[in-house]
Amino acid sequence: MTSAKDTASFFSRGTSAQFEYVLALYPQVLKLKAENKCKKPDELIRLDDWYQNKLPQLIKKRGKDQYMVHEELVQTMKWKQTRGKFYPQLSYLIKVNTPRAVQAETKKAFRKLPNLEQAITALSNLKGVGTTMASALLAAAAPETAPFMADECLMAIPEIEGIDYTTREYMNFVQHIQATTDRLNRECHPADSTSELTSNSSSSSRSISSKKTGNGMYGKNAESDESGSSSNEDSSSGPSPARKHKTNKSIDCIQL
Repeated sequence: MTSAKDTASFFSRGTSAQFEYVLALYPQVLKLKAENKCKKPDELIRLDDWYQNKLPQLIKKRGKDQYMVHEELVQTMKWKQTRGKFYPQLSYLIKVNTPRAVQAETKKAFRKLPNLEQAITALSNLKGVGTTMASALLAAAAPETAPFMADECLMAIPEIEGIDYTTREYMNFVQHIQATTDRLNRECHPADSTSELTSNSSSSSRSISSKKTGNGMYGKNAESDESGSSSNEDSSSGPSPARKHKTNKSIDCIQL
């Protein structure tokens, strides 16, 4: 039987080929989980297919101002509780939300992306939506930015010893996910990584050169320029948004 230590080691050191292999096992593992956990195994398989494949398409089709409708919110909670722990109170609270509130708050949250903290704060205005449920909604709308805060994934993070369903823990989780996707992308697209490094180096050189005077020293406005740059960074609330990367199956598997 695989231990938490083994999964943490895989998460940190697994190659793209190994991630591809594990991802290919997902349907089989889902079926086994459904058979062991559910009275109606087909229900979890159906719900998972809806959440993983159909819901993202439904949201995307709504154009620039994307949102979710009440039925989709209820269905997502049903998927989450069928695959994990069931809390009757949460199922009740989710249904209490009005269709108007669901559309307004999800639209507000999706507009906040890629700022995950602000997006989660907006979704918390909905009854029954905590950090984990919020991450599920965001993952459906923007899987390249927001991973789902599943217990299995949390326990695979090397530095996480217990599960803490807070926004802070989620942001820690996101950082580890981002580091892993970066590592796998560098492995899968080494030429792109080299090109990006060269481009960044050239950009930095041009930036430095533009601030220098004829004698090789910084011009007298250099300090104010740096100050202005720092001010612009501080004006953006929350952490820096996660960079978008080329996706492939080896990356997707850490979000399932």
